[in-house]
Amino acid sequence: MKNILFISLLFVASTFFAQEKLTSKQWQEDLHYLQKIIHKDYSHLFVKTTKQDFDNQVETLYNNIPNLKTHQIRVGLTRIVSQFKYGHTQIPYSTTVKNGILPINLYQFDDDIYIEGVQKDQKKALGAKILKIGDTPIDKALTLIYPVVPVENEQYFKAYGLRFLLSPEVLHTQGVIPELTETVTLTLEKEGKVFTHNFKTIDIKDKPRTFNFTLPTKEWLTARNTETTPLYLKHFDEKLFYFEYLEELKTLYVRQSSVFDDANETLKQFYKRLFKFIDTHNVEKLVYDVRLNGGGNNYNNLPLIKGLIARPKINKKGSFYLIIGRETYSACQNLTNEITRYTEAILVGEPTSENINFYGDARPVELPNSKITAYLSYLWWQDMPALENADWTTPSIPVSMSFDQYINNEDPVLEAALNFNAEGFEPKPMRYIVDLFISGQTQKMITELDKMIKDPRYAFFDFETELNKVGNILLQTGRKPQIQASVQVFSMIAKLFPNSAITYKNLSQSYLQLGNTQKAKELLHKTIALGHNGELSQAAKALLSEIAN
Repeated sequence: MKNILFISLLFVASTFFAQEKLTSKQWQEDLHYLQKIIHKDYSHLFVKTTKQDFDNQVETLYNNIPNLKTHQIRVGLTRIVSQFKYGHTQIPYSTTVKNGILPINLYQFDDDIYIEGVQKDQKKALGAKILKIGDTPIDKALTLIYPVVPVENEQYFKAYGLRFLLSPEVLHTQGVIPELTETVTLTLEKEGKVFTHNFKTIDIKDKPRTFNFTLPTKEWLTARNTETTPLYLKHFDEKLFYFEYLEELKTLYVRQSSVFDDANETLKQFYKRLFKFIDTHNVEKLVYDVRLNGGGNNYNNLPLIKGLIARPKINKKGSFYLIIGRETYSACQNLTNEITRYTEAILVGEPTSENINFYGDARPVELPNSKITAYLSYLWWQDMPALENADWTTPSIPVSMSFDQYINNEDPVLEAALNFNAEGFEPKPMRYIVDLFISGQTQKMITELDKMIKDPRYAFFDFETELNKVGNILLQTGRKPQIQASVQVFSMIAKLFPNSAITYKNLSQSYLQLGNTQKAKELLHKTIALGHNGELSQAAKALLSEIAN
């Protein structure tokens, strides 16, 4: 084993030094090789960026390579791949940290970014809020590093993007710090005092693996009070999944932090044991926590879904809660999709870090000269209908956590699940409304909508936007009965949201397709008035001009 480790380290070191000796021409060859492979075999990835934008960025980097240092080229290549904005499509983080990382762990709480964990000799900085990196304010630093991160959505950036702030290579390349150095100065705030602290880099292998939260070791400290442990972090270094019965509440709490099998128990075995417990105990509520689940093998999901569907005493509104969060990703997004679609779960927590439908399962592509590996996704996962795709899964009960709650081991997300009043609540409001519309219960639909819009439990849901989507689906069919139905939908939205400029613009387009130009003009003028000369106003003016001509 020691010999294998030595050979592996020797290979990594030789690759690193080989990169340092590459000529500009060799780096440019690698870049063009990557460009050619993507156009030839991975053109399906051009969804969130265009081929033209991609080629423009390649050309810019190609021309800049002779004037760049090696680490700047590596980060530049990472930027090129990250623009596809699918988390599985990336050049690994380890490629950007050849010169080490800062010995801290960061987490973005409700109230800013804090140093959640540190190496022991940096204890003074533990629990401090970050104000600046070098001379760059933290908000600007986040904006500068953003293009380097393969950002699936904003939650992905919170979960997996902050670690790029720990890489001096990224910080220098992106203009956060003026020079590449082993020591980076941060401006911090702790207990009301502002101070600076110098951090010397460490090798990435010296940072313990975390699920965004530091598990304390002999060398690393966490800001959290470790005298007790909240359920979502219990047994974290021992088990990938476990459950605990909260007898007084007749509630079973389950934490699943991976969709891979555990070394000591397969998921199939775990699910069997879980359902046996539910069947033999007085379990009135199930809280299933996947907020720290970054994925695995989604073929492991099926026994759980089948088991939930087979148990109506749990699979009913108010009895089943799924906790999701910024680390709910990849195969766990598949699991979230399946639970959302096939069960009565009420979702609690933060949005997921994965698109609902997404490209995953990346193939490695090694660049010929530098031996850098890019991972390029080839497989499209579509669990939900195309019309239901979105940047993330949104919880019905949105809850996040403050720094003080974290360090004191409070869990506001679990508390929300345990105390939520689900009486009369519809966890899938749009499906409920559409079903009423399709069944011809128009008056009940309007009454229910009015009630739901005023109900604070639905604050998470953007009724105005989602209803407009339904109207546009009908409008875009181009068939007269559906267009007439779109008029009904948009007219209803206008009554519910009388200041909605987008609704009046959509309604005008319905009337245009029905040939009622006069009514369309009236609505476009209303759009202009409500649009305050923004993009909608400009679009309405352009449409009016087309009608006039």
